[in-house]
Amino acid sequence: MTASKAVNLWTSTEHVRDYLRRDDQISHRTEGEAALLEFIPPGTQRLLDLGTGDGRLLALVRGEHPETEAVGVDFSAAMLEAVRERFAGDSRMTIVEHNLDLALPELGKFEAVISSFAIHHLAHERKRALYAEIFRTLNSGGVFCNLEHVSSPSDRLHEEFLLRIGFTVETEDPSNKLLDVETQLRWLREIGFVDVDCCWKWRELALLVGRRA
Repeated sequence: MTASKAVNLWTSTEHVRDYLRRDDQISHRTEGEAALLEFIPPGTQRLLDLGTGDGRLLALVRGEHPETEAVGVDFSAAMLEAVRERFAGDSRMTIVEHNLDLALPELGKFEAVISSFAIHHLAHERKRALYAEIFRTLNSGGVFCNLEHVSSPSDRLHEEFLLRIGFTVETEDPSNKLLDVETQLRWLREIGFVDVDCCWKWRELALLVGRRA
């Protein structure tokens, strides 16, 4: 159900462009995004988006929190070009080129850290390490919202999910390194997050949320 840890196609401009052509068509995606928006704390001053892509989720959040200073992080040249074009001239926006396979650079503190369908491309041990780094970037009361692609509990359910989004086991993204919800929620609690929960889920799409006390 998961691919080799070494595979990551997101450096490919063609792969990115194919994704951007169909990202609006991902089943139930807008439901997950709407659920995520509910957890952004009122009065958020600084927001970090990890794996920001073309800035889709960041734009939705800042639509409701327009005065928020935001930092978007990505490593794909094609995605960086797209997100810089989206936010051109926005003085409250900073775009940082960084590969999440590596430890986060010093970016300051935030009231909210968000991510959308990005962290599942990391090896499992790196996922956990990144969650710990995210915890350390949050101010007290800050929230981490990860709208993520997670693993199914069985091969049959995985195949059914892929069919629902127009793929098969043979054509799914080999960059995916899927992990179950329960393991990730346990990690967040062990790291120190509170109010940890899976706050929305449709098949392999899930919103994982935790807060720093």
